[in-house]
Amino acid sequence: MDAVLKDMNPVIQMLIIMTVFSLLPLVFCCMTSFLRFVIVFSMLKTAMGTQQVPPSIVIIGLSMILTFYTMGGTFQKMYDLGSIPYQKNQNIIEAINEGSKPLKEFMLKQTRENDLAFFVELSKGSAPENPEELTVWQVAPAFIVSELKTSFEIGFIIFVPFIVLDLVVANILLALGMFMLSPTIISLPFKLLIFIAVDGWALIVQGLVSSYN
Repeated sequence: MDAVLKDMNPVIQMLIIMTVFSLLPLVFCCMTSFLRFVIVFSMLKTAMGTQQVPPSIVIIGLSMILTFYTMGGTFQKMYDLGSIPYQKNQNIIEAINEGSKPLKEFMLKQTRENDLAFFVELSKGSAPENPEELTVWQVAPAFIVSELKTSFEIGFIIFVPFIVLDLVVANILLALGMFMLSPTIISLPFKLLIFIAVDGWALIVQGLVSSYN
């Protein structure tokens, strides 16, 4: 296999690297901590009921910055491992293969065993004897499913206090006979006040970043 990679036509190698570069946005969005950040922040905005505040571009930007904070070490390892075979023999394929190992290791740490076992079984290959034998295509979908579940669990915890506040305001308005007034309009300032009082953004950001340490 190594001989085949080494003797591969440079033109084909260039086509492969161009394809990999075109997939980088997909890899960044689905195979890093960006996935958890952007989902939780989006659910937080929905829970507060602030419509378009903060804007989506702000949420995406914050998620990207936090992703570089949490995965800076992983990205550095990917570059270090991938640059060694490329500098030795200019083999792009081997560089990609070696550089993807730290990313696979990161995903494995965040992936649930039952999700991973399902996709390994779905691939209909032989059961791996150790984590090194797992392929990125087996780990990546299991990681995405695990991250989605974790993100929704965090989102549920965030939603609960806001829903309780909505129910309290709705019951008060009902007791006062204000049937035509929307409870969300009245509860929104209280949501913002409580969220600011507890320094909600800092708590959520610190909790999310710490969940990857």
